[in-house]
Amino acid sequence: MDGSTTTRMDMAAKIARLVEERGWNQEDFARIAQLNRHTVREIIKNGQGRRLRNATVKQCAEALGLEVNELREFNLDRLLPRMHGQHIQTDAEALKLLQEKATQPELACWIQHNPDRAALLSTEEAEEIIAIQGPNGPLARIGIEKYVELIERKRRLIQQVGVIAGTEYLCLLEQFVNLVYDKIRPSAGH
Repeated sequence: MDGSTTTRMDMAAKIARLVEERGWNQEDFARIAQLNRHTVREIIKNGQGRRLRNATVKQCAEALGLEVNELREFNLDRLLPRMHGQHIQTDAEALKLLQEKATQPELACWIQHNPDRAALLSTEEAEEIIAIQGPNGPLARIGIEKYVELIERKRRLIQQVGVIAGTEYLCLLEQFVNLVYDKIRPSAGH
């Protein structure tokens, strides 16, 4: 599966999840977004393989009360609060926090050379990085690049799990997660 197909699937699934969070049915969403009911059905029910036109994404974003770039760039964890009227932490705030509190030279250098990636970190992720810096801290042992890659992988995985949880594969996902969790969970007797 190529990256563009994954993006299309993620976008349709993301829109479907946000519509569900609003409590709208397909007809409600079609009316509010001013989209054809068939288009909405394709997005909500089987967005796989459907390439969404820019105009369609724009109408979906406006109906959901989002900017187009928010809908395209932010993961569900950052968008779901908006469905309930809460503020999305802006990228600039997390970046500013990192720039102000980075004491480890490697971290400060990474931020300077990777401002776009640093800006995509949530405030919680930025605070996590700040908390583990120091000459003998985990960040010094692992390295900032490796640590940010782990955060990005975790974020993508959580987003994918959220998408899968909204499908008929929820039971399979639950079984798999329980199996792995039982293997890594410390025993009660130890």
